[in-house]
Amino acid sequence: MESDIVPDAELDCVGLFCPMPIAKTKEEIEKINIGQVLKVEADDPAAEEDITRWAKRTGHEILQFKKEGTMLTFFIRRMH
Repeated sequence: MESDIVPDAELDCVGLFCPMPIAKTKEEIEKINIGQVLKVEADDPAAEEDITRWAKRTGHEILQFKKEGTMLTFFIRRMH
């Protein structure tokens, strides 16, 4: 299933391990405008929980999450 969400920015965290994917996601979301979408790809198993928990805590919206093998893909809308 291909996503029909078109991200405004993309972040590649493949090969990075905790806490780098979450740190880079936090940094990158600050660079886009409110309402825009950031696509994050990671292969660190901890990123699934880390990024989901971070988004909930900070009030950003995860529009979609996909897990294909070891590849995790998040589509996160900046809310503020």
